[in-house]
Amino acid sequence: MKMTVIPLAVLVCIAAITPAQAQRTMGLMMHDTARSYQGYTFFAPLPYNVTYLIDNEGRLVQSWEAERVPAHAAYFQEDGLLLRTANMENPIFTPGGSGGRVEHIDWDGSVVWQFDYSDSWVCLHHDIEPMPNGNVLMIAWESKLRDEVLENGRDTAYIDSMLWPDHVIEVHPDNDSIVWEWHIWDHLIQDFDSTKLNYGVVSEHPELVDFNVVPRRDPRQPDWNHTNAIHYNPELDQIVLSPRPFHEFWVIDHSTTTEEAAGHTGGRYGKGGDLLYRWGNPQNYGRGGPPQRRLIGQHDPAWIADSLPGAGNILIFNNGNPNQRPWSTVDEIAPPMDSAGFYHLGQDSAYGPAWPLWQFIDTTWFFSQNISGCQRLPNGNTLICSGADGTLFEVTPDSEVVWLYINPVTDTGPMIQGESIPPGANPVFKAYRYSPDFAGFVGRNLEPGNPIERYPGGITAPKVRTSRATLSCPGVVRSGTPVFAAVSGGHTRLAVYDCMGREVAKLVDEVLPAGRHDLHWSTRNLASGSYFLKLTLGTATSTRPVVVTRW
Repeated sequence: MKMTVIPLAVLVCIAAITPAQAQRTMGLMMHDTARSYQGYTFFAPLPYNVTYLIDNEGRLVQSWEAERVPAHAAYFQEDGLLLRTANMENPIFTPGGSGGRVEHIDWDGSVVWQFDYSDSWVCLHHDIEPMPNGNVLMIAWESKLRDEVLENGRDTAYIDSMLWPDHVIEVHPDNDSIVWEWHIWDHLIQDFDSTKLNYGVVSEHPELVDFNVVPRRDPRQPDWNHTNAIHYNPELDQIVLSPRPFHEFWVIDHSTTTEEAAGHTGGRYGKGGDLLYRWGNPQNYGRGGPPQRRLIGQHDPAWIADSLPGAGNILIFNNGNPNQRPWSTVDEIAPPMDSAGFYHLGQDSAYGPAWPLWQFIDTTWFFSQNISGCQRLPNGNTLICSGADGTLFEVTPDSEVVWLYINPVTDTGPMIQGESIPPGANPVFKAYRYSPDFAGFVGRNLEPGNPIERYPGGITAPKVRTSRATLSCPGVVRSGTPVFAAVSGGHTRLAVYDCMGREVAKLVDEVLPAGRHDLHWSTRNLASGSYFLKLTLGTATSTRPVVVTRW
């Protein structure tokens, strides 16, 4: 058996990059008007107290100024109100994402509701979720002292003076009452000390959380769960939570009463407040090891709405980290759920699926170690927020980038176009694209103004021309007609990467004139398996997975 020379069919559409675009360092960098989803993009820069709404050309449509910087999350609602978190600078609960306040802000900037949940024992953090009934779900820490923690079976090596397990509250804005709550504290198991509470066999109880999973670098870190996201599914009446350091997400039942949520029975699914489903790291419940781990420091798991492509699946920003996987992906999974909303697990197996159904990956440039989010759009594209570097971009189902925007706002406000953005100075927690017919826009003035970024000397923003770099090739590489076509000239690079992100072949790295070019790719030095092709033209890129087979 030998490795044959396998031709590759590639179609590349290239548009030259203008000098004006080459000088841009922020704001709108790319817009394919034919393939991007037209709407308004909403984001709240983390180091600044202003939230922004822009059109697809990167022009400011609306902004809301607040008293404090966000404690990460902000949303625009169907009632036309901005729902945002605020950092109250709680002196005890100081980790990233610390908040303490949630507020509604009207279109004109007026605060119409404010809810504080921040003292020496509790503090809101990271994310919130607006409910269809007008209530708001909120994530919070609660402080547990050392003696109580040890009595519940925590290893003595994993506790200092206190622990901050997470809980969820549902707040009614009309009277600020907490109408429902859930505490991870009520759903623990441990196999460390048979004389303490919660003792049992971890692998026999995937519905419970092992109290001695220590996901942090510092095992005595009190911020144990560090839940960074919450999302609600109204059809299932379920909530998904993202405890980042556990490298998995959890699904719980919201149909319970508060009393049932503290126990193990009751509710629509009969499990009380126990976990209905978890995915990403089965080692946490004794049903797998490191090879079965799929998530690394994830953010923003959320169900895709019924009206959108991929309905019912869960979309996740899978961050990665510099030591284990120095690139990020956006993963779409199909949970093992029946029509009634029940998840299925074999007696000795881990929760499926084994692999994502769809994934966006580019190991050469796409990496955000923290924060970040993703959103499925009505046309099937996906809006991605690479949060650490403030880069918002839209990709097609074939992983082609069709819109790209770099947040120009730092802690001092909008920067000047052409300036270099200091690393980590423009982070964004999440971003959302709202359709022009979104209910919250009814009766609002959506006339765009200037870009957010500033231009020296009164220079107006140059028109950004579209750069296109599009790959078209079969998923499994076999013999066929090799075609590499460029509709206009430019410096073009096409390379092959393995699944660890290592470049294994370079097919093109030169300035190509306009016209048609043939390419033959010899794979004799490559083992059979999965690879990724990446095409680069200026700032435009396109990535495609491909399988090489032996004949």
